[in-house]
Amino acid sequence: MTEPDRLPVGTEQTQKKESVATIQLMQHEKEVGVPSNELSSANAATDQKEQSTSEIRKDCGYRSTGRPEKTDMIKSHMTDQDASRNCELYLPVSSNCSAVESSEDSEEDMYRDAEEIEREKILLSETSFSEYKLSVAPEMDIMEYCRKEWRGNTPVAKRMRKGYEAVAQKFASIRRVRGDNYCALRATLFQALSQATQLPNWLQSENFTMLPENLLSKYDWINQWQLKQKLGRKMGEISEEIKEYLILLRKKWKNISEIKGPIEKQEACDKLFKNEEEEYSLYEALKFLMLNTAIELYNDDKNGRRVPVFSWLLFARDTSSNPCQLMHNHLNHIGHSGGLEQVEMFLLAYALQYTIQVYRLYKHSTDEFITLYPNDPEEDWPVVTLITEDDRHYNIPVRMCQETTL
Repeated sequence: MTEPDRLPVGTEQTQKKESVATIQLMQHEKEVGVPSNELSSANAATDQKEQSTSEIRKDCGYRSTGRPEKTDMIKSHMTDQDASRNCELYLPVSSNCSAVESSEDSEEDMYRDAEEIEREKILLSETSFSEYKLSVAPEMDIMEYCRKEWRGNTPVAKRMRKGYEAVAQKFASIRRVRGDNYCALRATLFQALSQATQLPNWLQSENFTMLPENLLSKYDWINQWQLKQKLGRKMGEISEEIKEYLILLRKKWKNISEIKGPIEKQEACDKLFKNEEEEYSLYEALKFLMLNTAIELYNDDKNGRRVPVFSWLLFARDTSSNPCQLMHNHLNHIGHSGGLEQVEMFLLAYALQYTIQVYRLYKHSTDEFITLYPNDPEEDWPVVTLITEDDRHYNIPVRMCQETTL
């Protein structure tokens, strides 16, 4: 594996420029109001989120949850020994946003800044187990949930109800996922474990737990990986700590996959996602696997090997032109000041070797209502299903837990 310093040149570079041009063309179409009839889920990765959330905010008076999230981009430069990579960083900085008035049945805000989340963690540590806030709420009838959330008669509310009605044809219930910027990881992992019948091949690899040590020996900038807050942690301990997270992921996946009864399996998942220490450690493991996958894709592209289209889009962004920037400007912020962008849902799917099927309710009556990450999955990849109203927050549709493949 070679050092990911810069993007390759030649034919592959031309292909990236074409991908960037596609993104710019789509952005222009939005500005002038021209609809795009060929907007694929991969090419929409960098702009459709803003469109959906702004549209939904128009109807926020009828919906009980949601707070606008705002980020400012501050351009800075690395000053340590890795500055020789000319790795310009655009660091998102959370800013306080005014709260949206909620209805009488209001629930917790879905989108909060890092400071607010940290305050809640401190509060939770002082509460008893019985008062602990669930990461994945108990299931409820999906149409009852829809009626509670979307009571207005605006076009957005009507579209959402139509979307939920379509989902209800295949899923009877929904489980609401806690919205703390980990929701995409939480929903995907919960569904994967709930359906797991065997340990994935990549988790069985003998070198799996050596991944942090191997990567750190090649890429010094990984020492700047942002782990969950832990007092007294030294920089040299990062490799061992991530290794512990990977070991925990394999252990939990193995234990749950060996449970035969669906009720017992579900109870084991519920128990795991009530344990804050273990739960957040698993998310750190997933984020590191995403970084490893990004490095592999980057190097494959640099060496002239074929890579999926989303990889070009991932590294075409000004804030993630290489794995170093991806880590600093995106992966390090997941769970703190931001969640997964749509193009990063592709990366998560490739890291887990799972197909993530998402009902995108605001896309009802379009070809993108049901989106697959990736959109050309391997036949033997298991499938997990999620629901989103805005490509930011994800919930879980519930039915009999049977792992299927496309």
